[in-house]
Amino acid sequence: MKQYETVFIATPVLSEAQMKEAVAKYVDYITRKGGEVVYEEDWGLRQLAYPIQHKTSGFYHLIEFKADPTLIASLETQYHRDERIIRFLTVALDKDAAAYAEKRRANKQAKAAAQAAEAQK
Repeated sequence: MKQYETVFIATPVLSEAQMKEAVAKYVDYITRKGGEVVYEEDWGLRQLAYPIQHKTSGFYHLIEFKADPTLIASLETQYHRDERIIRFLTVALDKDAAAYAEKRRANKQAKAAAQAAEAQK
């Protein structure tokens, strides 16, 4: 199994519950097809660099996963069929990119733990 990273942008008209449902749909799709979700991160509502489908902002979400290469084509087909998704990008991570992603996750978790400890004081 190779390691992949997919980022998709959902339309900004979605509610919080609809966005969570869309993310759950893709995480479930990956796991049902034999993939393993390694990491997930919600980047929230952000401005787009240029308008897409007359929208200037969108909800960004990152999913890092391990899967067979055959899963990618079917996952991207699901993105195309979903009217909530306005853009997506899936990339295969080589060993250096996978190591960097692991380091980035560890740093993010360490910062979150430090903030939680600071909040306890």
